[in-house]
Amino acid sequence: MPILRLEMHPGRTLEQKRSFVQEATRVAVETLKCPPESVDIVITEVSRDAWAKSGKLLADG
Repeated sequence: MPILRLEMHPGRTLEQKRSFVQEATRVAVETLKCPPESVDIVITEVSRDAWAKSGKLLADG
């Protein structure tokens, strides 16, 4: 069973998330030759004050 994990900043609409998981599931089924029922997708939203890049919090600009 494939489990796809996506981490992103908050702000996407429910419709954007719905569209993303539909398309990601379609591609996983096509590529991995598995039934759609076996594909799990977990979306975790991480705020900019809890995400750092190059030694700086993204919340710091």
